[in-house]
Amino acid sequence: MGSQGGFGQSKEFLDLVKSIGEARSKAEEDRIVLNEIETLKRRISEPDIPKRKMKEYIIRLVYVEMLGHDASFGYIHAVKMTHDDNLVLKRTGYLAVTLFLNEDHDLIILIVNTIQKDLKSDNYLIVCAALNAVCKLINEETIPAVLPQVVELLGHSKEAVRRKAIMALHRFYQKSPSSVQHLVSNFRKRLCDNDPGVMGATLCPLFDLITVDVNSYKDLVISFVSILKQVAERRLPKSYDYHQMPAPFIQIRLLKILALLGSGDKQASENMYTVVGDIFRKCDSSSNIGNAVLYECICCVSSIYANPKLIESAADVIARFLKSDSHNLKYMGIDALGRLIKTSPEIAEQHQLAVIDCLEDPDDTLKRKTFELLYKMTKSSNVEVIVDRMIDYMISINDNHYKTEIASRCVELAEQFAPSNHWFIQTMNKVFEHAGDLVNIKVAHNLMRLIAEGFGEDDDNADSQLRSSAVESYLRIIGEPKLPSVFLQVICWVLGEYGTADGKFSASYITGKLCDVAEAYSNDETVKAYAITALMKISAFEIAAGRKVDMLPECQSLIEELSASHSTDLQQRAYELEAVIGLDAYAVEIIMPADASCEDIEIDKNLSFLNGYVEQALEKGAQPYIPENERSGMLSVSNFRSQDQHEASIHGLRFEAYELPKPSVPSRPPVSLASATELAPVPEPSYPRVIQNVASVPSVSSTDPSDLRLRLDGVQKKWGRPTYTPSETSTSTSTSEKTVNGVTKVDAARDTIYSKVRDTTYDSRKPDTEIPLEKQKLAASLFGGSSKTERRASTTGHRAGKASSHVIEKPQASKASDKTVAEKTIVQPPPDLLDLGEPAVLSRSPSIDPFKQLEGLLDSPQVPSNSNHGAAGANKDSDIIGLHAETAGSGLSSGIVNPVPTNKNDLDLLSGLSNSTTDNALGGTPTAHSTQVSKGPNTKDSLEKDALVRQMGVNPTSQNPNLFKDLLG
Repeated sequence: MGSQGGFGQSKEFLDLVKSIGEARSKAEEDRIVLNEIETLKRRISEPDIPKRKMKEYIIRLVYVEMLGHDASFGYIHAVKMTHDDNLVLKRTGYLAVTLFLNEDHDLIILIVNTIQKDLKSDNYLIVCAALNAVCKLINEETIPAVLPQVVELLGHSKEAVRRKAIMALHRFYQKSPSSVQHLVSNFRKRLCDNDPGVMGATLCPLFDLITVDVNSYKDLVISFVSILKQVAERRLPKSYDYHQMPAPFIQIRLLKILALLGSGDKQASENMYTVVGDIFRKCDSSSNIGNAVLYECICCVSSIYANPKLIESAADVIARFLKSDSHNLKYMGIDALGRLIKTSPEIAEQHQLAVIDCLEDPDDTLKRKTFELLYKMTKSSNVEVIVDRMIDYMISINDNHYKTEIASRCVELAEQFAPSNHWFIQTMNKVFEHAGDLVNIKVAHNLMRLIAEGFGEDDDNADSQLRSSAVESYLRIIGEPKLPSVFLQVICWVLGEYGTADGKFSASYITGKLCDVAEAYSNDETVKAYAITALMKISAFEIAAGRKVDMLPECQSLIEELSASHSTDLQQRAYELEAVIGLDAYAVEIIMPADASCEDIEIDKNLSFLNGYVEQALEKGAQPYIPENERSGMLSVSNFRSQDQHEASIHGLRFEAYELPKPSVPSRPPVSLASATELAPVPEPSYPRVIQNVASVPSVSSTDPSDLRLRLDGVQKKWGRPTYTPSETSTSTSTSEKTVNGVTKVDAARDTIYSKVRDTTYDSRKPDTEIPLEKQKLAASLFGGSSKTERRASTTGHRAGKASSHVIEKPQASKASDKTVAEKTIVQPPPDLLDLGEPAVLSRSPSIDPFKQLEGLLDSPQVPSNSNHGAAGANKDSDIIGLHAETAGSGLSSGIVNPVPTNKNDLDLLSGLSNSTTDNALGGTPTAHSTQVSKGPNTKDSLEKDALVRQMGVNPTSQNPNLFKDLLG
């Protein structure tokens, strides 16, 4: 290993660290690390490695992982090191394991037993190392394995063990609250521990518990206040001081807990006033940690029941923050001021000049925080100035995320505090124009809703003025180039709804503007859809008013263009426009009433308007409708159809893996059976149908199923509702199957700047200069209004002026929705994913391919049969033999296929034919009308020839059965 370097490591390891530090590029660093990985792989696999060397190898592996490379080949050696009895090696192993592994790693199971043993060790250092590993590696499943030992360690004699046991229980609570819910009382007990470190560790889990359930811990207010008082009075050992502040992190945690417990509780808050006031007076503001404690005091004061003296003390601290030269302290002051104005809004007026300085500061983070403060302190008297400044800032930044946030805030403030309709429309135009498509589409919808509903309470005149102002402003803007798509949608909607409402603009003028928009933005289908709908509204309003609609040439060309559009939505809108133009005034007024965009649309979910039609149809003998979920238990026309319905009711998407096909059971070896199962056409043109005596000849259904029926076990089914879909041709001896449709408000981070805050005032550090007149006017605009508390929710009544009619539903609609919920609970069969056409019907189309019928005979899921003649009666697919025999001899056309039997006579007829053929196959005496089937050597050869014919694309077009004889024979 060479000579030893610092910290007991080899010179080779120190040279590695030095070479990586001197690397000039990432590529050079990666080359050095990869060489180190190869070296470690070779050395770590050597036998009988000394423990000292293995310890260094593990440390070097940790270094490799820290640099972002994979060292998983050495994980098992780190796990083995945790089993060592040597304390240094064990702690090194635990350190490496906690850095290498996560709680779900496969090697965790190898460490649980070691952790259990080490938690019972007499050496408290080993116990502490095991508790550290418990916090990092134990997951929800392994918590019960170590929980009893951890609870027992809460009473350990060493304070370090008790502290780490508290931390482990807290980690268990974070991972699985239910597993330690019965142990919550232990946290209360440890709060009274003699060691301040254990008490401080207990505050963290108690804070989480209080956050979830405040009322259960109200009795601890006195205890927390007592602890905070002792800490503030420096009763803790000097070892807990940090920058001459007594246990500042314990103070911060206690202030957070008191803020939760005192929120909205006057009695609990009164117990906190004294100790919080003492901290304001005693806390040293010359260090960052002291300012952190003061900031937490301000947060506590803003949360608990208000106290004038504490608010005044908080305001003084905020003034020191804002007058500081440090941007960090200014940022903290702006944030604290934003919290405090919730309880005391007039405080912002005391710091108006400091806030304006922060608003004009080049620090972008500070400027954003100041805009958040202005957003919170907006009221009707200063909304114009604040929104204008926010829009100016939005124009100057390039951060799209924050630009979107600023735009939404401007819209919200304009909706709540708009001093006039004209200002509101102009503000929204600026937001849409400069924020572009970054504006949320919901903002555009809200704007359209507000224009439709109006601002005043039952003041139609004010609403009309608002709409007229919007139309005038949009007609001026509509000619500007490159307007955002969202803004154009709003413009088209407003012009369509209210463009001709006040009579200032003619319908032809508005339609011309809309056609210009559709032509200028021809690539935006959404804008074109809004434009054509606006044209339809204007035309409908003109027709309803009894005026003649003069269609402009450009409008007519637009309709013709959209009628041939590839977009079905644009086509439909164009055809609807043409249909509306052709209607009379009465019909148009009913289907498109004026200014009814916010009216409730009552929908009859039960379709009660069809009751008369249904009753009339029932009187004429129509069958009553039966819900689909009730059909599976009824007797249908035939057992085949009932089986089909049963399968449809239980069939659905299958996400589990398909089962392997079961091996086929060999059938009995009678020689005559092969001729009965071969698929070959009958050369004779036809034969008469003779009903045979079923009892005299054994039928296929009465034969042993293992002998005569097709083996369909393992044959894969399609997804969706079962309809007729020909399956792939497969041989009877194949056991493979093909898979069908395989499924496969965060603050910006700031640098810590340690700067000493001088106690001198803001004016004494800067020369006495006269405040510019412009800044004085800006301050007067922001803060010069009434200082009384104004709640934005109740200021102008713009938002609450009218209840949103499209949100609040009528009682009838509620009842209808309840019925709809009840209807939705009815289980409907899953849709057929493969059926893209009309539902399957019983009759067959003349264009059915006979070769598909062959596949249907072998792939019938209804009644398995080993005879192709029997399959004609048991399947919906027609028998190929019967097909060509009938078409050749009957007077029907050549395309008609043997239909599925629908009555008992047909069933008996086909059963007789099946029995006759089976009799011939089994060696019985054939009748005069039966036919010997002996074409082809066997079924496999016939099917292979069939597949070859399918590939060649041959379709029979005549009645000549010799064509099939040549193809299959």
